[in-house]
Amino acid sequence: MPRLALFAIDLVAVTILVFGLYFPRHRRRDLVVAYLGVNVGVLSVTGALSESSVGAGLGLGLFGVLSIIRLRSTEVDQREVAYYFSALALGILGPLNAGPFWLTPALMALILSVMYLGDHPRLFRSYRRQTLVLDSAITDHLALIAQLEGILGARVHSAVVERVDLVNETTIVDVRYSHAAADRAVVTAGVHR
Repeated sequence: MPRLALFAIDLVAVTILVFGLYFPRHRRRDLVVAYLGVNVGVLSVTGALSESSVGAGLGLGLFGVLSIIRLRSTEVDQREVAYYFSALALGILGPLNAGPFWLTPALMALILSVMYLGDHPRLFRSYRRQTLVLDSAITDHLALIAQLEGILGARVHSAVVERVDLVNETTIVDVRYSHAAADRAVVTAGVHR
């Protein structure tokens, strides 16, 4: 497949990733620029290195170091890290013309499909994570779970105490929970249609 066609396929794929999947679901404008910039930058450098005598490993290693530094310099969650690496992978695949002509577009489609399904709003939609500061110092785990379930009105799956302050009577806890009622409402709505 001609290199320009592969570049065009990459640009279409990153457009779908950013404007079709990421932004409609998460609405974080600053990361739109980051994903596009990472993809086109990696695409350009990988394309240039694949035609030169400089090792492609050197260039890709450089981008790996730069991306890790960038990821550590701002607050991004794991979902956003997955989009970063998807944009990187698409940019790396773009200039590569290894194997049959369909391989690169198929791998790009695989990345997009996995991101579409893995980050779908209906997948595990009743599951949540939250850090709570309670106005009492609770050292008994069962009592903590009972209080959290009462506050959240949900089933607590995990509660990790980050800090208990006996002087100021506070407990900071990282909670993973789910609202079973939200899942039942979806099923009920589907039955009545």
